[in-house]
Amino acid sequence: MRICVLGAGAWGAALAKVLQENGNAVTLWDINAALLAELQSGRSEKLLPGVPLPTDWKTEPDFAKAVGGREVLVLAIPSQFFREVAQKLKGHPGIFVSVTKGIEFETGETMSRILRELAPADRVAALSGPSFAREVALGIPTSIVCACESEGTAKTVQGLFHRPEFRIYRSNDILGVEYGAALKNVIAIGAGVGDGLGYGDNTKAGLVSRALSEMRRLGVACGAKPETFNGLSGLGDLMLTCFSKQSRNRDLGERIGRGETIEAIVASHPKLAEGYPTARSAHRLAREKNVPTPIIDEVNAMLYEGKNPQQAVRDLISRAFKAED
Repeated sequence: MRICVLGAGAWGAALAKVLQENGNAVTLWDINAALLAELQSGRSEKLLPGVPLPTDWKTEPDFAKAVGGREVLVLAIPSQFFREVAQKLKGHPGIFVSVTKGIEFETGETMSRILRELAPADRVAALSGPSFAREVALGIPTSIVCACESEGTAKTVQGLFHRPEFRIYRSNDILGVEYGAALKNVIAIGAGVGDGLGYGDNTKAGLVSRALSEMRRLGVACGAKPETFNGLSGLGDLMLTCFSKQSRNRDLGERIGRGETIEAIVASHPKLAEGYPTARSAHRLAREKNVPTPIIDEVNAMLYEGKNPQQAVRDLISRAFKAED
């Protein structure tokens, strides 16, 4: 099929590589023309170090040329800029696949909800799960999930991406898949804070277990199915992001736990992990839905209110007694 991948970061490039190797005609678009030129050369040590890339895919800095005539559009755009790019696609007849993990701050919407303002639900899908871009690009065995309200569209997307080393499952709970994918990034920051403070495995295991309940509670309040959070985009991605040293969200939290300020971290690395904007969005959404989210609240307080990490942990643990849910 003729496919355009919008957003040529590490994740977009890794998925474009999978699609190209599966015999599709792939075009990559990005606002950064220099990045596209680097990807066209067959190697990008900045994005995917040590990974040989296709040279027979097409890179196109002109947006209209990139999307014109494409049957499938894969959006790998950061959540803060997702709507701006998506709005340019109004009226496009193709299938839309969001691979972005985030929640829009102003509306509390997932990326698929933004796309559904532009296209029917049966042409909007989301792809998510425990997957680091470089491992996918290297062909390391990985399993993720494609969600869409249309079984036919989900099967189409599943077929486009599936490879012997890249197994794609299907789900009809697109909201559950997206909220799980977004919220786990916030929790991973909290897990990293524990690492930065020098806490151990007991702490992280407890955090992850209680976080899963918290993610499910908020997701269900937003229309998701509870069982989805036990799957790849919920528990699977949560474990990967909280425990792996490769996780940018966990690393951000670790730096906070070690005493760095968010201002200093932003100054040293302006393109922060997706969990940073999502923490604020999730906190606001939970207040709107009147859902208790103590872990998300503390992460938001550390990132946006300058709260001391040790105090955040004490406040989290010293809450009133309750039954496990």
